[in-house]
Amino acid sequence: MIVPNNFAEEFEAIEEEVLEKLAQFFNKGRYILGDEVKLFELDFANYIGAKHCVGVGNGLEALFLALKALDIGCGDEVLVPSNAYIASVLAISHTGAKPVFVEPDIATFNIDANQIEDKINTRTKAIMPVHLYGLISDMPKIMDIARSHNLFVIEDCAQAHGASINGQKAGSFGDINAFSFYPTKNLGAFGDAGAITTNRPDLAEKISMLRNYGSEERYQNKLIGYNSRLDEIQAAMLNVKLKHLDSWNEKRREIGKEYAQIFSKRNWIFPTEPEGYYHVYHQYVVMSDNRENDIMALEKEGYKCLIHYPIPPYRSEAYKEKFKNEVFPIADDLANKVFSLPVHGKLWLKK
Repeated sequence: MIVPNNFAEEFEAIEEEVLEKLAQFFNKGRYILGDEVKLFELDFANYIGAKHCVGVGNGLEALFLALKALDIGCGDEVLVPSNAYIASVLAISHTGAKPVFVEPDIATFNIDANQIEDKINTRTKAIMPVHLYGLISDMPKIMDIARSHNLFVIEDCAQAHGASINGQKAGSFGDINAFSFYPTKNLGAFGDAGAITTNRPDLAEKISMLRNYGSEERYQNKLIGYNSRLDEIQAAMLNVKLKHLDSWNEKRREIGKEYAQIFSKRNWIFPTEPEGYYHVYHQYVVMSDNRENDIMALEKEGYKCLIHYPIPPYRSEAYKEKFKNEVFPIADDLANKVFSLPVHGKLWLKK
């Protein structure tokens, strides 16, 4: 059976590097905000093409702290795609702001930039594009809209490590941007981990304090902060894996091309890659009018498929009362029809 993730194979490929790094880590005896975190922050910022990177506890906290750093809160509205994973929406709610849903483009599954301006009003403070499944959103257009309306942009890059438009990577467009390194991500830790990137030194400084009890110096608390520090051992593991990210992304792209050929006769809507875009296929997602039958048939052929995501956030138990008078038909359609074929950086397909 070809499965969505194979952590054992990934570990086998980098086992020697991991064990060497672990030995170095334990010999140093520095477990909180040490050299490994500093090294990862520097290298990941350079990789993304951003001036600053601040490591935090996980992807949800990265989004939440990014919003807090922009002073977004009660009375504010943040535009977010209606079909995103619920973490993007939760981060907005935790600040006290209101999530305002914008439908996706059916071709890319990402927020439809052509619908954004219709949702902007005097309470709108920011746009949060989510680069879903490994394809970056239409960031040039989104940034133009944001600048013309004096809005912040927070990129949710949790599924887009290494994705780009004309060579500019996800996480380098917005005012402040969030990454998750959950183990299944293209760049995954061995547990929870996250990071924030920005080109603004003031925001980087603020995030550095917010993640660490509001403090730059021990016992000197300038802000009402949180405990959301990138774990030193996770940073060490990310320092090993970052070196392999580009090759693993290339493997994912190869798999995507193979799927397009293998299943070319299926009546599906396949992933798209607009000109100048670099899709990193965090998930290889297709759209089918006969999803359940297709999934069962594929399992018999040896492919373990998943559904991302069967319930749009606005229909979840957490939000259905807040949005009971709103309907988002494109998000509903995607939730009922999309599914993901297995894809990861160490996968070899059976032909």
